[in-house]
Amino acid sequence: MTRLLPGILAMAAVVVASNILVQFLFGNWLTWGAFTYPIAFLVTDVMNRVYGPQAARHVVFAGFFVGIACSLIGSQIMLEYGPAVPLRIAVASAIAFLTAQLLDVSIFNHLRQSVWWKAPLASTLIGSIVDTALFFTIAFSASITLFGTGNDEAISWAWEAIPLLGQGPVVPLWVSLAIADWSVKLAVALLALIPFRMIVAKLSHKTA
Repeated sequence: MTRLLPGILAMAAVVVASNILVQFLFGNWLTWGAFTYPIAFLVTDVMNRVYGPQAARHVVFAGFFVGIACSLIGSQIMLEYGPAVPLRIAVASAIAFLTAQLLDVSIFNHLRQSVWWKAPLASTLIGSIVDTALFFTIAFSASITLFGTGNDEAISWAWEAIPLLGQGPVVPLWVSLAIADWSVKLAVALLALIPFRMIVAKLSHKTA
């Protein structure tokens, strides 16, 4: 358990920071949380490479429970249109995180014998697509009525019809947010290969 503690703390820090920074806008289509959240994939992949898939899953579940705790806290903070974290957003976040991270672990493990960059890049890219699709669809799609109409006012802003990323065809605002979010995840996935290589080399040396 001791060897997993740095990974668990790192994942917890990413989740907490992302839950805080998602409240602050960066431009028209992103929040600051979009830049910190993708680091969760880096943490998972490092743990997978150094300690194996089971250790990576432990870190993922730790991050999942920290995210649940953040959502519970946010649900008690009341804003003009309701809680800071509506039930729909909390459920979307939990499902997207757990599904995408566990998928990342499985894909990475399947490719772990390939050239060093293939496993972290492929697992992160696919996991990011799934994460983005699940979160934004569950959180904002008007076609999902599972949560009733009680949360509509809290998320109705995401249904505003505007040009895609300000210049494309007219779509709901949340579609532009999803595309921008995934673009950041893609960029981070590429940039993260450098620290991934360095951290894995350092940790592997220590465990050798």
